Formats: sequence, C-alpha cells, structure tokens
Amino acid sequence: MGRAEERRARQRGGHRAAPKRRRSEPTVDATRAAATPTTAASTAADGATVVGGRSAKPAKPPKGRIRRLFTWKKILGTFFGFCLLGIGGFVGLYLYVDIPAGNALAKQESNVYKYSDGTLLARVGETNRESVDLSKVPKDVQHTFVAAENKTFYTDSGIDLKGLARGLFNTVTGRGKQGGSTITQQYVKNYYLNQDQTATRKLKEMVISLKVDRKKTKNDILAGYINTSYYGRSAYGIQAAAQAYYGVDAQKLKVEQGAYLAALLQAPSQYDWAVASKTGKRLVTERWNYVLDNMVKQHWLDPAKRQTMKFPIPKEPKGAPGEEGQKGYLVELANQQLEDQLMAREGISRTDAAQQVIKRGWTITLNVDKKKQAALEKAVKAELTSKLEPKKRKVDGNVQAGAVSVDPRTGKIVALYGGQDYLKHFYSNATRRDYQPASTFKPVILAAALEQNAATQSGKPINADTVYDGTSGRQVLDHGAKAGFGPPNEDHVDYGPITVQEAMNKSVNSVFAQMGVDVGMRTVMDTAKKLGMDTEGMQPVPAQTLGSMGASPLEMAGIYATFANHGNKVTPSILKSAEQKGRSIDIPKAIGGPVISRTAADSVTSVLTGVVDDGTAKKSVAGNPLRNGQQVAGKTGTSDKNKSAWFTGYTPDLVTSVGLFGEDKNTKAHVPMTGATGLLPPPGRVNGGTYPAKIWAAYTFGVTHKATFDLNTTQGAAVEPTDTPSFSQPPSTTPSNTPSSAPPSSSSPSATPSKTPVSPTPPSPTAPSPTAPTGTPTTGTPTDGSTDDPLDPGGNFGQ
Repeated sequence: MGRAEERRARQRGGHRAAPKRRRSEPTVDATRAAATPTTAASTAADGATVVGGRSAKPAKPPKGRIRRLFTWKKILGTFFGFCLLGIGGFVGLYLYVDIPAGNALAKQESNVYKYSDGTLLARVGETNRESVDLSKVPKDVQHTFVAAENKTFYTDSGIDLKGLARGLFNTVTGRGKQGGSTITQQYVKNYYLNQDQTATRKLKEMVISLKVDRKKTKNDILAGYINTSYYGRSAYGIQAAAQAYYGVDAQKLKVEQGAYLAALLQAPSQYDWAVASKTGKRLVTERWNYVLDNMVKQHWLDPAKRQTMKFPIPKEPKGAPGEEGQKGYLVELANQQLEDQLMAREGISRTDAAQQVIKRGWTITLNVDKKKQAALEKAVKAELTSKLEPKKRKVDGNVQAGAVSVDPRTGKIVALYGGQDYLKHFYSNATRRDYQPASTFKPVILAAALEQNAATQSGKPINADTVYDGTSGRQVLDHGAKAGFGPPNEDHVDYGPITVQEAMNKSVNSVFAQMGVDVGMRTVMDTAKKLGMDTEGMQPVPAQTLGSMGASPLEMAGIYATFANHGNKVTPSILKSAEQKGRSIDIPKAIGGPVISRTAADSVTSVLTGVVDDGTAKKSVAGNPLRNGQQVAGKTGTSDKNKSAWFTGYTPDLVTSVGLFGEDKNTKAHVPMTGATGLLPPPGRVNGGTYPAKIWAAYTFGVTHKATFDLNTTQGAAVEPTDTPSFSQPPSTTPSNTPSSAPPSSSSPSATPSKTPVSPTPPSPTAPSPTAPTGTPTTGTPTDGSTDDPLDPGGNFGQ
C-alpha cells in the first residue's frame, strides 16, 4: 500500500499509521495486510497503534498556537524593538523639549490668610529675592552640598539613570517619591519645573537636565541649586537660610554651618533644630556627620580638622513681618494642614509640599472666628500673662501658655493661642507635643473600660459606681501578681474605698493605675489612638495611666471633642478653603464616624461633669461668676515636678484645651513652674485647677450661652445614680484571678442606657449609705479642690 492509500485507510478505519519498519524487519505482504487490517494494524486499549501485534507510541502532536507565538526569537525581537522605540522616543523628546524660562523667583508670591468671615488676617511672603554669586560662598561650604547630595556632580552628565529609573517606577506603581536625583535634576525641578510627582514631569526633568548640563557650567548649576532650594523657616536660597539659621551672610558661613544647611535640605521641617523632636535631632546630626565624612573621603576636608568640629546649634527662629502676635501661629498651622492635604493628594514629601505652599500666592481662609480669637487672647492676658513678672521672679519668665478651641459639632478650630508672640517665641505651644498631658489622660482609660465592657479582676463591671482601693502608693496587681508600679496620690493622700466617679473628681492615681491594668494597657492605648492621640512609639505600660506620654493642646482638644460629639471622631481643622490662581484644594470633613459608642462617650461626659461641680475644677470653673447656666465637663492635670498644667473642658458647643508649660527661656529645657506669679508653698504649684482652668472659664463663659448635654447614659455625676456602688475588691484583698474583661451585669448602669436630658446645674450624686465607702481621705489634706499633681516615684506626676 502506498502512502496515500495508507493515509486514506487510516482515515476510514480511524487508526493511526503504522510506524515505519526498521530495515532489519521483514516486509509484510501488502495483499495480506490489506486482507487482514485488524491484524496488520490495530489500536491498543491505551491508544497506541499496534502493528503486527506490537504496540508503538503515538506521534507527537503539533506545537500549540501559544508556543508558536511566543518563541525566544520573537520575545528578544520584541524587547529590542521596544528599546529602539524608547531610544527613538527619547531622541524625539530631546529634540522637542527646550529649556524653559526660569520661574523660581516668579513663583515666590505673598500668601493671603483670612478669618472665617473673610476679613484679612495676614499677608505673608514678601521675599528678599537676593541671589548670591557662587564666588561669595566659601569653597568648603560649596562642597558640603555636593557631599550631601551628589558626590559625582563634577563628573556626571546631569542625570542619575539608576535614581531616575527608580523614581519613575515608584511613581508609576504609586509608591511615592524616591530619592536619587542629581544636583542638576533638583535645580531643574526647583527653577524650571515644579514639585509634581508625575512621569511626564520626570521625563522633562531628565531631558532638561541633560541640556542644562551641556549649556551651563557646573558652577552655574551649583549656584542655581543653592539659591533656589527651600531650607525651612520660609527661607529660599542660601543667603536667606544663612540669615535665618545663623544670622550671617552666606559668605561668612563656616563649613560646619554649611554642612548643617546642606543636611537640612533633606527634610527642613523635621530637621529644624529649634522645633525638631528627639528623633529629628538625632537624624539631622547623623546627616551632618555624613556630609562631613563624605567631604573627607572626597579629599575636600582635612581629617584632623574634621575631628575637631562640633555641631553648630542654629539660633532661635523669628517670624516674618505680618506674623506678629498670634498671627504667625495661625498661619503656621494653616500651612501645615494644607501641606498635609497636598502630601495625601499628590503623594509628595513634606519638603516638596512646603515648597508648593510657602510664598506661592495662595489665598487661605481659616475656620478661626475673629471674635473668639480675640476673646481667647484676652482671657490669657487677664488670667495669666498680666500676673507674670519675670524681672521680679525668674520662674515667671519660664511660663508658656498654649490653647486650642474647637467646635465639636463641625471640628472647626475657632481660636488658638500659640504663645506670647510669634516673633518672640517661634515654637507654637498649641501644637507642641513634648509635655505630658498628665491626668487629662484619665478619661481615656475610663472610655476604654466602658467601650470594652471591661471588668475588674474580681469580675465586677467597671462603671462610674465601681469601687476601687484609693490607697496612695498601692501596688498595682495583675491577676494576683504585682505589676511593679504603685503611684502615690497627690500629697500622698489615702482615700481608701472610693468610687470611680469620686476618683475622677479627685484625680486619684492609684485607682486609674489599677483600672488601666484591669482593662489592659494595650486596649487603653488602642482607644487613645482611635480618639486621636498620636501613640506611635508609646509602650503600653502602667505608667502611661498617669499621662506620661507627650501630647499637645490640639490633640487633647480633638480627643475631648470626640467625647462631646457622642463618640464620633473629631479631627480639628483650621482650614476652611485654599485657592491658588483658580486652583482649589478639597478640604476633607473634620467629623468622621464613631470610634467609641455613644453610651461610652456620653458616660465619660457625665463623669467629667463631676470634676467641675465637685472636684478639682470646682473653685475655678463651677464657682466662676461668669458662668450662666452652661453645663461643663472637663479634667485637670499637672505633670512631673509641675512642669506642665492643664485643663481640658467642654460645654455642649465648645471644647477648649489649655496647657501651661515650664520652659527655660534660654536653654528651652523643661523646668518647674512652682512659685510662678508669687504662689507660696505649701505647695506653691501651678495646678490644672488654677490658671489653666481660670483661662478656660474666662474665655468659654464669655463666648457661650446656657446649654445642657444631651446624654444617652444612666451613670455619672450628670444623672442620679441608680445602683449601689459595686466594690471592685475589698481594699485589703488581692484581686482574684478572674479574667479582666467580662460582660456587665444586667443591673450595670451602662447596660441599659437611656437618653436622659440633664439640668444646667447637675445635682451631686446622692450620699452613699453608711455601709458604702465615702472616699474620705484618711491621711493628709489637699490644700483645695484645685491641687492635683501627685509625685510619681518613677519620675512622673499623675495629675
């Protein structure tokens, strides 16, 4: 049978062709094969072709369509094709894109800031546009910038291909900005382009950098770079930076100072020594050392001279014209929050965002109410600064005040006090986070307990009526084991058995230290974060129950505003609108969803009314003659060695946090305020219930009217108690080894909340039965209701 016939036979019979015979095999008679096809060629059960009783493997199927389409040759060809297209496109782009006219100086325009009613607050940004010739900058100082940013500057072609590829990749994949740009690229970005982080802008930056490197000398490029960069403190260019940080002209800068300015460019806001955190100071010092060490490696600095160099502390910053008084503090926070929006919206760094905001022709309207702002300034002057006499008492010169006032219904910052004068004290006391909030943190512990339905270690639900042992210095117990923490109460007063309500009124440290462990310190810190506190780096340890972390009046105002807004998150905002030549920024809403339940938030508010009417703020707030029916909730606090004192309080329509801080006017170290304004021992302390509460009352009662809280709770001082106080444990008994969290009993006040309107002047809780604890101190006598700052043996006051 011929091949054609064999193929036709296979098609008719559905069999595959028999494999070719080997030469050694005998020839099969064609007639016989045709007569007996099932013998000559048949199919085995497994699909193999059987020839002469033998099984043969089937022939390989043809290659699939995908394998034929994607071969190595085609893949390599496609790759090189794209490379050629990319090269061609780049050549076309290089020919198409010209070096634009420089615009850095033209972009420096005044920003206009307005009050919420549209009236002018300040005009800031009239710039000294002086650029200095590179010959006026010492050679060693020039080298500091090259050592910091681009060691190959003098030999490269103007671009860093690796850095550019990394930047393009991160931009396309949404990973934000990535460093690696050369000095030439940064100069091009500053002077010819903008700070946008887009692929188009980066491609233009690369092309223009190559052209600039060909057309300009390295000295011209370096001069352009140091004259257009942003150094913080509203300073553009090395001349303005030299004046802002060291009070000298650029030509008189020392190499150590130049190294600091060069290091500063990486993160001006974070690295400004005057306002930097401990982490910021550490990072800029490391960066400063890096710059000088690179100079040694490049043989630009003698190693022996390098070893003798000390970090050059910059001088204190000063505000610019138009920023005097409180204006500078308001402008500073507005700029910061606008930068935050640009960072979130465009994925840029703080440095790039600042360059888009500072002196860039914005019209920014603030939420600040002109009348409330004036009232807050007047209250601080009347109740505090008019009483300070630094020439008579040195300590008076160390007292700094800060305050933030927020509308809890909208989240608007309606007034702010940052310090005596922005031109004299650059650092805003309203936003600083380097002082302890002390006992103003106690409501957060209670909020965590109520939100989690937590119980004591003996199984009793934690609420306003729960009884704790108020013995001063009592060791905190963690399921029978000592936690290694036993804070004393103020003046070492022993209260014995005391309710949570009374403990909040009197700010009893031993109670809240134990409550924090009962709830779980990690849970407490998580609740603090949800409420608006920056808890990054904070350890969940019992000492935090005394408010030993750092916090600002702005933060505390936001936390208490969330309580006032029934548990809905309030993020205080100073921005009402921001526009720039037809461009406007969408300002996010300051009110978010619930972060704790309404019942928990309202219960905290109810308890805090007792602090005002029967506790540490009674004298200054509850009894203030300006009070006109406003119901008030709040908490006092005084920190370690009287270095800070607080009152954060609220009416239904206004939350204000006032802080006083002891700061040495020369060294800026934290110092005690004891004896300020002539207060005499004992104790002579500036407590939260004194000047902070007096400032709060003078301001708040002057701008608010009669109002009562709409509370959804059955517990706390604002409502009549419904249950007999429940003991957490007998004072002398070790807590049982009971889980620290349990559902509340049906009789717990928090278990059956009711929407209860309360009177403007809430009644005090009914007196407990003779068998119930009274919370009467057993040793020591507080001087008055406003003294509230016990000494923590670990170094912290708790109040």
